[in-house]
Amino acid sequence: MSNALWMLLLALLVAAVLAVVRRRLPVLFWWLVGYPAVTLRVLATYRATMDACGLTVPASAMRRATARMVGRQAAPVPPRRSLPLPTGSGLVMRLRMAAGQAPEDFNASADRLRHAWGVHAVHVRPTKPGRLELRLVGWDVLADVRPPRRWLRTEPLTLPLALREDGHWHVRDFRTVPHELILGATQSGKSVYLRNLLCGLARQPVALVGIDCKWGVELAPFRPRLSALADTPDRANDLLDVLVDEMEARFRLIGMRGGAGPDAVLTSDVWGLPEKARPVPVVVVVDEVAELFLAASKDDEKRRDAMVTKLIRLAQLGRAAGIYLEVCGQRFGAELGRGATMLRAQLTGRVCHRVNDETSANMALGDIAPEAALAATRIPAERPGVAVVGDSSGGWSRVRSPHLTLEDAAAVCRDTSGLIPVLPRLDTFRPVVPQPSAAPVVQPATRPVTG
Repeated sequence: MSNALWMLLLALLVAAVLAVVRRRLPVLFWWLVGYPAVTLRVLATYRATMDACGLTVPASAMRRATARMVGRQAAPVPPRRSLPLPTGSGLVMRLRMAAGQAPEDFNASADRLRHAWGVHAVHVRPTKPGRLELRLVGWDVLADVRPPRRWLRTEPLTLPLALREDGHWHVRDFRTVPHELILGATQSGKSVYLRNLLCGLARQPVALVGIDCKWGVELAPFRPRLSALADTPDRANDLLDVLVDEMEARFRLIGMRGGAGPDAVLTSDVWGLPEKARPVPVVVVVDEVAELFLAASKDDEKRRDAMVTKLIRLAQLGRAAGIYLEVCGQRFGAELGRGATMLRAQLTGRVCHRVNDETSANMALGDIAPEAALAATRIPAERPGVAVVGDSSGGWSRVRSPHLTLEDAAAVCRDTSGLIPVLPRLDTFRPVVPQPSAAPVVQPATRPVTG
């Protein structure tokens, strides 16, 4: 066999191995092949690409005069850049913008830069006046999202819940964004996001309260870790009464600590209290908010108005008392009834999975960023778990939570059942956890003696 044939077979073998690595281990493929290739492409075509995208400025008068002295024409000047540094999902460059340039210019050219350099996406982030960060993503990181191998260091009540399209993790911080609205149609991945949230909170000293008026079918698997569970509208109304009483008691505690005396503490929320006197945080999860608004009679309307009023009070005042809301639903608009819009306005964080119509996306994200609502309408049905996350600051990003089965989530809640804090007001609503029944003892069959 000739050397040329051996070289051909070896090249085919290397190509096949790289194809498998690219599919199964995209991070390894990026470090071996992707990063060197993209870096060389960026360094070789940086000036021409910036000029083609309209991101250059005319040369200075000194440079033009120097060029005329040697009989040349001064070329346009691109922004100064740093060396392309590798990241876990791409590379990053820091640019110093020229006079007259703005980050919006680079945002408008992000898609052209993506095609010119052959990467999956380009993200622009201003870092300080006159400087920005250009992050290139080598592949579709949302195609296969897995939990981080090293758990990210986070503070209490902060959870890395989903991977963003730029390779960073979306961290849910309850102290910064106290209340959140989660929207999504059936089979959109909303339940998987909620499982990751509950499992992350179950590992922390937090009281979990569930309101699931669909007879508890969604939150029942998490009963071992729940401090309270309401599975009917009547029970939900009573539970909200108790939560409002708990909130008022915490405000009285804050006021007592802030009075005159040697133990006086000047604070307006529970986080300013000493750790020994600080009440445990409470996270209230409402699985299907529309069930709280539905009414078939005048009695139901009175109960609905009472529940909505209590939810609005918790949303307005609960942050200072350490009580936080996670409101889930398929649709949340003014047509649900009186108080729906006011309650939605108090929910700072927004997570919108695939929805059935554009109006639902506008309900979640339209008052934050119109382009975020447009992005939510383009989530494909074959990608459950992909969502658009935004907050009142106007920032938004596509994310995808790692897949977590219901069995694994229920196992986490069983293993952390010993972390349920003591809250006497919620004892009446503590869900009953069925004990596993002993397996029946089966006697081995005996064969008749013959002979």
